[in-house]
Amino acid sequence: MKKILLLCGLLCGAAWAASAACPSGTPGPELRPEGAAGKIYDYFAASLEGRAGAFAESARFDADRADAVAAEVWELWKRAVEAADTVRLPRLAAHADVRRWDDVSGPDGSWSLPDGAMDYLYASKGDRPGAGYPLFVHLHGSGDALPEWRAGLAWCHTYADAPSAYFIPRSPRGGTGCRWFPPSRQLAWERLMRQAFVAGEVDPARLYFIGISEGGYGSQRLASFYADYLAGAGPTAGGEQLFNAPPENCAHVAFCLQTGAEDTMYGRSRLTPRAAAEWAALAKAHPGLYVHKIDLQPGRGHGCDYTVTTPWLGRYLRTPAPKYFYWERFGMGDALGEPRRYREGFYNLRVVEPSDDGSDPLVRTCYEMTVGDDNTIDLRVRVVRVAPCEAVSEDGWTMDIGVRKSYAEASKGRVRIYLDSRLVDLSKPVAVRVNGRERFRGRVEPELRHLVESCALFFDPLRLFPAAVEVDIR
Repeated sequence: MKKILLLCGLLCGAAWAASAACPSGTPGPELRPEGAAGKIYDYFAASLEGRAGAFAESARFDADRADAVAAEVWELWKRAVEAADTVRLPRLAAHADVRRWDDVSGPDGSWSLPDGAMDYLYASKGDRPGAGYPLFVHLHGSGDALPEWRAGLAWCHTYADAPSAYFIPRSPRGGTGCRWFPPSRQLAWERLMRQAFVAGEVDPARLYFIGISEGGYGSQRLASFYADYLAGAGPTAGGEQLFNAPPENCAHVAFCLQTGAEDTMYGRSRLTPRAAAEWAALAKAHPGLYVHKIDLQPGRGHGCDYTVTTPWLGRYLRTPAPKYFYWERFGMGDALGEPRRYREGFYNLRVVEPSDDGSDPLVRTCYEMTVGDDNTIDLRVRVVRVAPCEAVSEDGWTMDIGVRKSYAEASKGRVRIYLDSRLVDLSKPVAVRVNGRERFRGRVEPELRHLVESCALFFDPLRLFPAAVEVDIR
């Protein structure tokens, strides 16, 4: 009840509230306690159905109350998610004492996708840490789905990474139709993250995508697409072409790529050193960022040593509000005939109006943000044309292992930059420069609508932002 009353106190002074005097923390006559929370809850329910726009109601509050208000907003979000998702993850630890996970008689659950049911195992190893389990999402290869899935169960149970939790899905498709990144799959990963964050059993700062073979390609694409949610990613025996998964997006993602030196199909043994060179160059240009472990394992083929990845990744935590990031906003579709899907936000940035029309998958907008210690935000927005290059041929396959990029300053678009005390001092003026030109200077006040909208956008307990600045690109 105290939580709801605090929200009511905030909302009493909003423009939509009655003009009657409302002492701090006391609801006015037109605003019952359940009414204040109800407006937020209804917005969350609508957002989960894909029909929410802007949260029209607003109220300002002091920056020192931001954490308390954010906690209340998150509680309302949890209730909305629990009501909306009729098929939910089971509790963890159901198989903690099983000798081998591949001895489990069947899956823990199944999610319906357009091309069939995606069964999964959701299990943990070891005692739960205080902050929750690190969660590894393991994606299997493109052979027959059932044996590939069971092989993944055996491997994941073997990895020396306890305490840990695993979500191990079985693709509705085997063979060449097993792709892990089309839009229908993206919605499944977002459901997984949303439910796992709400359940409170996993550490939201320790989420990792890993996979073998086709699962390696999938985990690398998803790492670049969902970098802002991840602490790390580990593709094994399957490295993705660089134009499909921009490495620049992974400034804060620990990246482990392991490939057998004799694994020549699809240019894998050639692509891996090319990726190593790219990550090394990025790490040199940005000291402390782009942490990576990329190896060609001598004498190994497609069945290389898979056990290296998760113990190494598990050392790294997510950076949810970095002071630097690069985001090449690319769309992912294909495989199932689904159109490309683009993300609306990344870290603390929301695209209000895109700077490119999305008609060409090789023409994208990149956003590069740097937050200075002087409360100045520099946002560089460019349109980038991506050109695959450096074709190699092995075993009858020709692959472009490199990429060339040409940039031009963006001439249109609009973005919202979410802010909190990790990024700026909200008690002082904030300056925002876009492509070197100042677009905003002034105080940024915490408002309830920013907390609500950032919660609905990111569904992330580590990214509830109380303040925001919206600026034009042009």
